[in-house]
Amino acid sequence: MGSNRRFTSSLTDLLLAAPLDIEKYEALYKHFHEHPELSNLEAETAKTIAAHLLRLQAFKTTTNIGGHGVVGVLENGPGKTILLRADMDGLPILEETGLPYASKVTMPDVEGVMRPVMHACGHDMHMTCLLAAAETLTKLRQRWSGTLIVLFQPAEERGTGAKAMIDDGLYERHKIPVPDFVLGQHVMAMRAGSVGSKMGTIMAGADSMKITLFGVGGHGSQPHRTIDPAVMAAHVVVRLQTLVSREINPGDISVLTVGSLQAGQTENVIADSAEIGIDIRSVRPETREKLLASIRRIVKAECEASGSTVAPLFKMTRHLPNTVNDESMMKTLVKSFSEYFGDDFDANIPTTTISEDFSILATSQGRPCAFWHWGGIEEGLWDQRLKEGRIDDIPANHTARFAPVIQPTMRTGINALCVAALAFFDEKLQHRL
Repeated sequence: MGSNRRFTSSLTDLLLAAPLDIEKYEALYKHFHEHPELSNLEAETAKTIAAHLLRLQAFKTTTNIGGHGVVGVLENGPGKTILLRADMDGLPILEETGLPYASKVTMPDVEGVMRPVMHACGHDMHMTCLLAAAETLTKLRQRWSGTLIVLFQPAEERGTGAKAMIDDGLYERHKIPVPDFVLGQHVMAMRAGSVGSKMGTIMAGADSMKITLFGVGGHGSQPHRTIDPAVMAAHVVVRLQTLVSREINPGDISVLTVGSLQAGQTENVIADSAEIGIDIRSVRPETREKLLASIRRIVKAECEASGSTVAPLFKMTRHLPNTVNDESMMKTLVKSFSEYFGDDFDANIPTTTISEDFSILATSQGRPCAFWHWGGIEEGLWDQRLKEGRIDDIPANHTARFAPVIQPTMRTGINALCVAALAFFDEKLQHRL
């Protein structure tokens, strides 16, 4: 690597050498926030991303990968290939933040049902930070050598987007270079300006399923002539609440949530069937298998107890693997983040039961990956709630009032991506810090 591409001894000085028009990116963030799109329907979002990459005049851009996925590739001489990833989709939530740029969007989902839509998980911030990082690293390309991939993934909320991009031939048909290192981040309900990661498993795996229970419908005035699936479902829901508390070792990270329950359409009609939506989170493979088997056992037993003569139907709707940070990558990341962020970086945050499909982009090719979280809650609010012991009162991801403060959240997210990419482009960095 030529001396003109050496990684500077000061990360701060290096990033200051590539100033951004931050107001432009704040406006872009507000645009993304105000115009969210549901999973697998991110067409306009993808167009905005592709247009921005085109204006940088540095990336070869490929669109419509695995749906609306967008990938930009910047080849900048010999060296490592680094992939930075952001997700694109919003959630079917009615926004209640009261922001002047709050979403008022409604749109039909993939099944044609009209839904309110909100960027309630911070993907608007993810996209903005990655586009800004792409511009920064483009301006700094005399300081590093290698290939930079910026990947914007659809349908993360459904847990299907990363696999869809792989299945669509991300690395084969679309000829995106196979990365040496895959990096990603997520804004969280943490103090703005803070960054956290850890060795090993940082996020649990997730499995979701729909369970259909079959009864015998009839008139609401004559329940004795029916097998009521609503009552059957109610017993299943209550019984499932004992699974984690009574069957799983308290030392195992695990969660079971009944997220949806549908039986019938009107008050005076007993339905023929009921549908339950279940989500589980786990870290240990043995715990996952035990949860899945126990769910089936409980559902079948409750159906038999209710007199149902039709076996319940189980349909798995998604699977997200554990997100496991590669040990060698984390050694490099910890050194570079510690130098840049100082005390604002925590190298050993707790494993979270929040899940991601990010790692599929790496593990499908036998490549290592690393992921981190960064904070989006205004510092004064965070400090006050922490002092009062009321951290749980702060709106978190997937809620109608989740809204990261724009700064310093955005600058932290941009800098984290740049610092990480530059560290892995320069193999000597980890020996100098």
